[in-house]
Amino acid sequence: MVQYHKHAKTKASGSGGKRRANKDKDRFHWGGFFSRTKLESKSDLETRNEFRTKGGGRKVSATRVLYANVADGATVKKVKIKDVVSTEANRHYVREKIVTKGTVIDTEAGKARVLSRPGQDGVVNAVLVKEEKN
Repeated sequence: MVQYHKHAKTKASGSGGKRRANKDKDRFHWGGFFSRTKLESKSDLETRNEFRTKGGGRKVSATRVLYANVADGATVKKVKIKDVVSTEANRHYVREKIVTKGTVIDTEAGKARVLSRPGQDGVVNAVLVKEEKN
């Protein structure tokens, strides 16, 4: 279901009476669907979906990903994603292999944190995470 973002809340007047919001539901208050960018391991097929934004612009959402552009200092390499390690967005996303911004992924180059928004950019950009030694 599409998310609805309420424009204005009702506020109390000075005497304590309720005031009605001056705006109600409008089409431009609606949000979009969550793209659920998943790690694809069964086939070699990355899929993307292009959609129109408000104002006529275009965005590309990645629905299935295999590769990530991983930066290590000044060099950037395209490497294969092995697994989803952890994510701060939702603990269930690790089990479902959903990639969002801030997700830590295991790649061929090592563990990396996703910096891009795959659901809005259509690509996974990440930076290598320095592992702490105990």
